[in-house]
Amino acid sequence: MSSGSDVILERMMALHPKVIDLTLDRMWRLLDALGNPQDRLPPVIHIAGTNGKGSTQAMIRAGLEASGAKVHAYTSPHLARFHERIRLAGTLISEEALTETLDRCYAANDGADITYFEITTCAALLAFAETPADYTLLEVGLGGRLDATNVMTPKVSIITPVDLDHQQFLGDTLPEIAGEKAGIIKRGVPCIVGPQKDSAMDVIEQTAARTGAPIIAYGQHFHVTEERGRLVYQDETGLLDLPRPALPGPHQIQNAGAVLAALRHLGADEAACEAAMTQATWPARMERLTTGALVRRAADAELWLDGGHNPAAAHAIAATLAHLPDRPTHLICGMLNTKDVAGFMKPLSGLATSLTACSIPGETNTLPAETTANAARDAGIEGTTANSVTQAIDAIIVQEPRARILICGSLYFAGHVIRENR
Repeated sequence: MSSGSDVILERMMALHPKVIDLTLDRMWRLLDALGNPQDRLPPVIHIAGTNGKGSTQAMIRAGLEASGAKVHAYTSPHLARFHERIRLAGTLISEEALTETLDRCYAANDGADITYFEITTCAALLAFAETPADYTLLEVGLGGRLDATNVMTPKVSIITPVDLDHQQFLGDTLPEIAGEKAGIIKRGVPCIVGPQKDSAMDVIEQTAARTGAPIIAYGQHFHVTEERGRLVYQDETGLLDLPRPALPGPHQIQNAGAVLAALRHLGADEAACEAAMTQATWPARMERLTTGALVRRAADAELWLDGGHNPAAAHAIAATLAHLPDRPTHLICGMLNTKDVAGFMKPLSGLATSLTACSIPGETNTLPAETTANAARDAGIEGTTANSVTQAIDAIIVQEPRARILICGSLYFAGHVIRENR
């Protein structure tokens, strides 16, 4: 049975403009009708970048909450339920509060064209403005400059590594994409910058210089390395020797650097920095599934889940797999037709024994399973198809009962798997 929020979200889909033109005009119109909640938010930490936004947000939240702060958090897309996108003062928004907030936004919009992401972002900002908290963590949805979240002045901005993704909206080259991400930089507001390729960093530095925003950059103002299984962070105020991040994968060391730079900038102590490393959780990012229907079906096989969907994410997955104990690795993959499937396969080619492709159930933009399987074969991975994740798991464990099975390719596919694993 549909909940009240499901019904309103369905209605909001119908307001979608026929053509997406990236602009903030619709946001400003609706925010004005709602009394401009973006001007009444607790201090904002605004996070853009191609990969690592969610992990970075999760670690910052863990650190701030460990210091006793109440933290709002906005992220997208959701995996199993829309409510995951809006965390009010540490708790996922309730069905009652979500329904009431969406209703108010729908009424204030008065039938005008607006995208689903824009109107639901307005709902999040409204809920954040009306609930007391110490901080607001806002994750950019797409790009930065014209993203629906880019409607306030933050206390600090963060740009995680920039890579090629969403070229149909953001541009075909790294400098073009970096320019869109750098659009979150505000006059005089410090911006923490994770590791970047030179062409992206040049654009970010030019934007910061133009807006008088101080840059706190990886490799210049802070350094982070892994030494003897620990994380060592250094900036001008000193050195931190911390546990490795709880979130798996060598790329999380670099994400942790930006997190610690942000926490230090906000005045957090060493205990908060340690909690950011040890207490963060972030579903479907190289997550080992340990309970649920699919885990029971996999029996002696390991089951992992990752929602990364672009070449940079595939490199991170490959690096994580390379650090795990040796075990035959079989992929189950579902992708959207807007993604670079060949680029995603390439980094995984030497690590995967096989790939079973699935179409993403209920997703109109799914890449057909056969297309995904063909891309795997082109990359040198043995590729087959299955009608469902359960069918894929069954086929793999017949062949390799103690396999490592990684389900990957899309956050939408990951959300389907999470619902199926309940």
